[in-house]
Amino acid sequence: MLLEALEAQIDQDVRHALEEDIGTGDITAQLVPEQQVWTARVISRESAVICGRNWFDAIFNHIDPRVAVHWSVEDGEQVESDQTLCTLEGPARALLTGERAALNFLQTLSGTATLARRFAHQVEDLPAKILDTRKTIPGLRRAQKYAVLCGGCHNHRSGLYDAFLIKENHIAAVGSIAGAVQAARNLHADLAVEVEVETPSQLQQALDAGADRVLLDNFTPEQILSAVEQTAGKAELEASGGITLDNVRDYATTGVDFLSVGALTKDVAAIDLSMRFTHAGAA
Repeated sequence: MLLEALEAQIDQDVRHALEEDIGTGDITAQLVPEQQVWTARVISRESAVICGRNWFDAIFNHIDPRVAVHWSVEDGEQVESDQTLCTLEGPARALLTGERAALNFLQTLSGTATLARRFAHQVEDLPAKILDTRKTIPGLRRAQKYAVLCGGCHNHRSGLYDAFLIKENHIAAVGSIAGAVQAARNLHADLAVEVEVETPSQLQQALDAGADRVLLDNFTPEQILSAVEQTAGKAELEASGGITLDNVRDYATTGVDFLSVGALTKDVAAIDLSMRFTHAGAA
């Protein structure tokens, strides 16, 4: 399970979030009697795809394990406006201290998942897969990539270490596409090699060099149709640049294998969530 692999990352994300928010202590929460117990519920104020439950839970577990969180929805589930996502019960100070950090994770990752779902819906009957990119919020790449999956899209490489993506500047430094591909093979024969190209001539050079995948940068749908014919199954084809919700289907119908969309993670709008508190009594 991806979340199991993310366990250490979630802990790190949460510790950083609490460190920047709490610092030396929540001085305002100290105005509330220590023994006070409250309940709360989190409500979505708009239609969304929910993501980030584990980050939300981890915030309160770090602050005070006595806080109980009861979820009514799963990650990846579509919710509507005014729907209750979860209820909480525990020390009032802990609920107040964790509120913003917990909601920050939930609203941001739900925003990513919601946008991904919109893109996925546009091409759900077509074989082309929509991929994320490295254009992520600093420090939240793994979290956002998980959110992309919750939304129904797919992950590209995780970073600069798990696959080659040879771009214009790499080619210029090495001297040729063929030289760059061969150098990559010599360095890590077990890793996939992708080459970004801008013209049909460069595409042919990448194919001749034996690239596993070719990234067609800023090709129009019409140009991609020609590239698909030129490639004839010799390599996977990926398109990027200028792909939006309005035109993603035009690109997906060309026969290209993948569409990489930076907007999935860089243009995300947080979902509007609200945590409403109720005084429950004393511990």
